[in-house]
Amino acid sequence: MCREYLRLSLLIVASIAIGVVGWSGHVLLLPVALGCPVLWSIARTRLVAALVSAGYFLAAARGLPQGVANFYSSDIWPGLLLWLGASMSFVAVHAVLWTKNAGTRPFRYLLAAVIMAIPPFGITGWAHPVTAAGVLFPGWGWWGLALMTAGLAGLVTRIWPAVAIALTGFWLWSAAVWTGPKLPEAWRGVDLELGVSLGREAGLQRQRDMIATVRGATGDGALYVVLPESALGFWTPTVERLWTDVLRDGDASVIAGAAVIDAGGYDNVLVAIDRKGGHILYPERMPVPGSMWQPWRSVFGERVGAKADFFANPVVSVGASRAAALICYEQLIVWPILQSMLHDPDLVVAVGNGWWTEGTSIVAIQRAATAAWVKLFAKPLVIAFNT
Repeated sequence: MCREYLRLSLLIVASIAIGVVGWSGHVLLLPVALGCPVLWSIARTRLVAALVSAGYFLAAARGLPQGVANFYSSDIWPGLLLWLGASMSFVAVHAVLWTKNAGTRPFRYLLAAVIMAIPPFGITGWAHPVTAAGVLFPGWGWWGLALMTAGLAGLVTRIWPAVAIALTGFWLWSAAVWTGPKLPEAWRGVDLELGVSLGREAGLQRQRDMIATVRGATGDGALYVVLPESALGFWTPTVERLWTDVLRDGDASVIAGAAVIDAGGYDNVLVAIDRKGGHILYPERMPVPGSMWQPWRSVFGERVGAKADFFANPVVSVGASRAAALICYEQLIVWPILQSMLHDPDLVVAVGNGWWTEGTSIVAIQRAATAAWVKLFAKPLVIAFNT
């Protein structure tokens, strides 16, 4: 009995360590997350498999309680409840699909991986081990994803040590030659440090500050300047006219985050502006559940917060290019980027407004996950964040 308790304790500690290290925000450490399926497979009971899954997920999402507290300016308890609640889908899926049968275990794990990659469970499907594909197989595209899938299946079989050694070899090779994602020519992503004020202070002076920032970027030769999520505040005809007038005498275009309000709620969007005018380029497919996306409120006749478009607009046209856009939370989950890659975009545009993540590694994790995906498919990346 003591030996079993010791084994359980070691498995839980190992799962927590894997979650912390794998999702530390360093892109080259993402393959550490592949230890999770190994621990899941060697669990002897369904309860142990659930505890291992919980340890991994809660450790990977450890920044959520503090982030929620920052967002709502409250104490830590609402964040703790959301943290535990968000883990339930991951734990439930992996617990239900766990099996003692070694012959069917790989298929069970792959089913769990697929379920956690697509809605509805994929809505909280962050910390997905498949994200490490871009580190192990940079530039391999869909073949790399297929090899990663096969590797995940192999890690839950009896030959997992051999599979782990092979994957470690790819990891070491990749780390030795690793370079960050390329920036597409004539594009610039602008990081800001405006904290909570971005998106909330949308007066004329703030717009002038943004215009000055864009002029600085275009002065360096950029034709496309990307500003973070919420950079323009509310998208109105007045804001559109102001920016169109500014861009009228040049060839530059601005891609910036904004919000569009209607009677049912609001859309978190990217807008594109040039000398001819502005338009909504991309409505966010998956806003942050709970704080932004609140569909349950419609039951009580209330506004539903940010709208979710799930599978809309996988690619958008920007000039002569086709871009995959990812706004904030979409960088943490799987299906938006894979859906976009099915359409073979020319580049990826990733924006975020991470002021509420202060004291956590959430923004670093977003950047690492996005870098891994674009490296897998060998796509240029333009990224713009506010902190």
